[in-house]
Amino acid sequence: MDKYSLRGRVFHKIREDILSGKYKDNEELKEVAIGKELGVSRTPVREAFRQLELEGLIKIIPNRGAYVTGIHANDVKDIYMIRSKLEGLCARWACENISKEQMEEMEEVVYLSEFHAAKGHMDQLAELDNRFHTILYESCHSKMLEHTLKDFHQYVLRIRQKTLSTNRGPVSNKEHEQIMLAIKDKDADLAEKLANQHMINAYSNMVKYGLYDLYSDDREDSEKK
Repeated sequence: MDKYSLRGRVFHKIREDILSGKYKDNEELKEVAIGKELGVSRTPVREAFRQLELEGLIKIIPNRGAYVTGIHANDVKDIYMIRSKLEGLCARWACENISKEQMEEMEEVVYLSEFHAAKGHMDQLAELDNRFHTILYESCHSKMLEHTLKDFHQYVLRIRQKTLSTNRGPVSNKEHEQIMLAIKDKDADLAEKLANQHMINAYSNMVKYGLYDLYSDDREDSEKK
């Protein structure tokens, strides 16, 4: 947290609270209450609200207040389709830029994930899944791509946890292993293809295991299209 300015810390905390489900859709965010909770004045809270509105997470209505809009099922679909392309590019660049230490850590994460998947340890598996993607993002050596992918990953973290199935865990880790081996072999075309398909598979699993059940209104809209 220290690496952020005061405004940045406030912004990241409120965004984290929205994405974690602390604030519900259409709930009003009150500057004074949030400022008091975070120990800051209204000014950094107001500035954070403006940035959150740019990200589409809240809507500011003049003379009324700021209201949570959050992430919906159709947003999740968009995020995963974009991520599929960007993670493919990330894996491609990682083939050239990954360090020996990052490669070793990625291998360790994959093998630990295999162990926890066999034991049905879903919490540990989720943590290791996050770590795999973090290593992948950092190993591409592009600050812009890393930042974008980490943001997208945060947007869907809560929904991933709610729709994570015991069936997907071992399959997902096998896909991680294939991506890792392609990067290790410096096969950029294969690494890109596998990382791209990994995101598409992850989204399909989310739909299968309850994504639209979390957003019944979005299901109705989707069925009308």
